[in-house]
Amino acid sequence: MCGILGFIGNDTSPNIIEQRKRLLELSKLMRHRGPDWNGIYLDDDCKIGICHERLSIVGVEHGSQPINDNDDYILSVNGEIYNYKELYETVLHNKYVPTTSSDCEVIIHLYKEFGADCVKMLDGIFGFILYDKINKKVLISRDPIGVIPLYYGYTNDNELMIASEMKALVDCKTVELFPPGQYLVINKKAVLTSPILGEFTTYFKPKWNSVYSTTSSKETLLDELRTSLTDSVKKRLMTDVPFGVLLSGGLDSSLVAAIVSREQKKMGKTHWGDKVHTFSIGLKDAPDLKYAKKVSDFLGSIHHEFHFTVQQGIDCIEDLIWHLETPDATTIRASTPMYLMSRLIKSMGIKMVLSGEGADEILGGYLYFHNAPTSKEFHKECISRVQNLSKFDCLRANKSTMAFGVEARVPFLDKSFMEKAIPIDPELKLSGDSKTTKKIEKYILRKAFEKDENGEPYLPDEILWRQKEQFSDGVGYSWIDGLKEYIDSQISDSDFDRIIKENVYKDDIPKNKEELYYRQIYDKKFTNREHIISRWIPKMDWDGVSYDPSGRAQKVHDNTTC
Repeated sequence: MCGILGFIGNDTSPNIIEQRKRLLELSKLMRHRGPDWNGIYLDDDCKIGICHERLSIVGVEHGSQPINDNDDYILSVNGEIYNYKELYETVLHNKYVPTTSSDCEVIIHLYKEFGADCVKMLDGIFGFILYDKINKKVLISRDPIGVIPLYYGYTNDNELMIASEMKALVDCKTVELFPPGQYLVINKKAVLTSPILGEFTTYFKPKWNSVYSTTSSKETLLDELRTSLTDSVKKRLMTDVPFGVLLSGGLDSSLVAAIVSREQKKMGKTHWGDKVHTFSIGLKDAPDLKYAKKVSDFLGSIHHEFHFTVQQGIDCIEDLIWHLETPDATTIRASTPMYLMSRLIKSMGIKMVLSGEGADEILGGYLYFHNAPTSKEFHKECISRVQNLSKFDCLRANKSTMAFGVEARVPFLDKSFMEKAIPIDPELKLSGDSKTTKKIEKYILRKAFEKDENGEPYLPDEILWRQKEQFSDGVGYSWIDGLKEYIDSQISDSDFDRIIKENVYKDDIPKNKEELYYRQIYDKKFTNREHIISRWIPKMDWDGVSYDPSGRAQKVHDNTTC
């Protein structure tokens, strides 16, 4: 992954060459995303500037960007295209010979053949800008789920700017999220005073947006889930640098680690070893640390256990909010340990990790799903959570790790896996059998990975059937408790009541001290950006569901198993 910045001016814009210094300054604000190299392309005829901050994962020596194809097509991509070799061989019929070793170059050649619709053929995670100098068009797009962040905004002179992070758009009067699963084509031939001509086009139209299925047999689903997730993990092992797995000891990350471990054994010894490196973090004696160690011992991974204190977490909150670009309490709680862990991982020379985000949204794994009144409501909430991943879990996983130039890959959010998993009957997502004493979340996934075709277990039963523990809880219950206690000491009851009564906040009104504390920091760093805020809260209109996003706040949570 990397950081990209695009500037698309109009006929009132000054000489783009003269703006080179300013564009480099703005791009530098995202250098944490791409500490390995940077590049810039400028075209004064069309008033276009493209900057790139590179994190080299594939094609380390010969994959710099922006990629320039004979000065006819210029491309800057933040992301990975997992099927690039297949695309060259099949869709493109080996018609093109890559000039770089970048997996992203294939986008240029697909565009030559298919135009903007080329984005439908990409299997990967991405946010990109492609300048077609021949036809004077610009194509901008973002991956289907929004694993990769992308923002756009307008300057006071109606110039369009695009960036991987909002902080690079300080020259913009307005900033918006670039919608996942869509693309925008800008025709520079027709530009007068505004750079936009045309509308956003939705290219990702998944079948799972409709109703769930009750016809698939359980045995068929078990095989499909196991095969699909395994394939998803395998394609994400595409790397030319050392990698690892984030391991919390919960079901999702443990399954990813188990599959990676099996694939690593098949690959044999590589130039960075023959065992998987796993990474965990928590307060001393945290639940996650205990279970992560059990998974590591079972898999035989090289395990790295990191500890942090509540005070260390509190100390990094301001920097973290600058990186996250959100005041959402759930995101900040869970991002803090991930942020601290990423810094330690980078210090060990690791640049890419696999992580378990997405399974809870796809399969209804959060504990409040136990309160769903009907299967229809359960499925509807799954769809809503998946559609909003770009604002929460994807944002957290990407920006927490990229704060230190570490790329996180998320196998559960593979398009093929989602096509198999999302439409599954909710009665199989939240269910139970002889292995459980009550209904358990993500039942069908657990069942799919009980044993392989040879009867060998993927994980110990106590891990496979462990109740969902949200990351911000699993790193140690004292983390959230200590965080709340600290914030309570910083904002008095009277101050909170006064601020709310004075209507300081017209939108996104804080409901408690914790939300107010984060919001005050956010507003200092991102002035007039409150309209872009989203909040992760459980489904409050289901009976018995608590507003507090912690899994411990839900009645079904069982402290004795954690």
